[in-house]
Amino acid sequence: MKIIQQIKEQLNNNPDVSERQFLINGKKVYLLFIKSTIDKTLLVHSVISPLLEYGGEPNLSTLSNSVLRASEVEKVTKDQFVKSLLRNKVLLFVDGESDALAIDMELLPVRQPSEPPTSPTIQGPREGFTESVKTTMALLRKQLPSKHLVIKSFFVGEMSHTQVVLFYMDNLADKKIVKTLEKKIKSINTDIVLDPHYLVEFIVGRPNSLFEQYGSTEKPDIVTAKLMEGRVAIAVDGSPIVITLPFMVFEDVQNSNDYYTNSHYATFIRYVRAFGILMATVIPGVYLSLRLYHYRIVPLKYILTISATTQNLPFTPFLEILFILILFQMLYEVSLRLPRYLGIATSIVGALVLGDTGVQAGLISPPGIIVIALSLIAVYTVPNQAPQLNIIRLVFVFLGGTLGLFGVVGGMIYFVNYLNSMDEFGVPILAPYAPRVENDLKDALHKKPMPKMKKRPKSVKSNDNIRGLE
Repeated sequence: MKIIQQIKEQLNNNPDVSERQFLINGKKVYLLFIKSTIDKTLLVHSVISPLLEYGGEPNLSTLSNSVLRASEVEKVTKDQFVKSLLRNKVLLFVDGESDALAIDMELLPVRQPSEPPTSPTIQGPREGFTESVKTTMALLRKQLPSKHLVIKSFFVGEMSHTQVVLFYMDNLADKKIVKTLEKKIKSINTDIVLDPHYLVEFIVGRPNSLFEQYGSTEKPDIVTAKLMEGRVAIAVDGSPIVITLPFMVFEDVQNSNDYYTNSHYATFIRYVRAFGILMATVIPGVYLSLRLYHYRIVPLKYILTISATTQNLPFTPFLEILFILILFQMLYEVSLRLPRYLGIATSIVGALVLGDTGVQAGLISPPGIIVIALSLIAVYTVPNQAPQLNIIRLVFVFLGGTLGLFGVVGGMIYFVNYLNSMDEFGVPILAPYAPRVENDLKDALHKKPMPKMKKRPKSVKSNDNIRGLE
């Protein structure tokens, strides 16, 4: 058949593009499919066997309505043939008809849902999304079997035609936000999309900003909770990450474990995480400023201890901190990219070299190592913010090393004011503290017991502010 040869040529005569012919009642019927992406067993039972058993006059309408046993069959025109084939459909042609039937027979390698490495829980659900968007849909349907759950699908990427899925609750989500996101997703012009992060810079209001403007997770329970607050979720086929919008920065101080434990302990841990952010970013800069400019406010015993351990160092305090910081960051990057067991060995060797050996060689001081180590450890109290915190830490190192405590305080004021100016989809990123929203303070740093949180967050616009109502 001429059209089949044309399709094969458009697909570069790839070896996994297969053709099958039948002669039914004197009329030729053709099947065209990519054998590496379909379920061959299902193809035999749902398409081939019924065709061989059929003895009537074959035409697309009769085959679709009365013969084929597939769950999804649709008629497609000539300009849709290649696109349907690349979306893992089986094309059925009947000699003499210009259209074809696209039959869903997709079977792709899929990882089974398991606990995500980025969000382990002590108590609570351990299921995580996989790289299949169909699994994402199924897990959210399982968590949220509601008639109000809306799922909208788009195909983005000129070359990849990647499926992008939008989730929201039609009785809760702000329709303006939904329409804005739909418009932005449809207008994305790019070759390929592999992950939701490919879409982020097309969607958010400040793509060049240092700070995150979206939430991200691999857990269905977290996405479900955010959908029930009126947010919108975006998933991409091929990635287990789901992003949620609008976003508030205090979401990253929260954790799914907080909702499966005592509210008093959850509050304590959230304050620990907030203090971890402060340690991760400001401590190295404060240490430098105290050593260089404000040593008079440091206790005498501590000054003597630092002097005893740093007097023979070849570097200035600023260069020493910068040197340790870069070395630790290099060690982290190496251990992250090496095979797991080799990475563990490298981390141990690197820690020994940077620690004990570096001090004995007189290159670095114990106080400097302790300060940077504390800062690096504190970053991972809020792992979603780690990339930004690493950069901000470097900024405070320069501010503390050049301007002292005045520079550190000025930097803190600048970053807080900058965050305060960010407004994503009408939601201030520092809410519920700036502006102060009394209702939302029940689940910010301080967490109230669930029975006391009768209203949904007012910071996120919702069509229904009371929990538990249809």
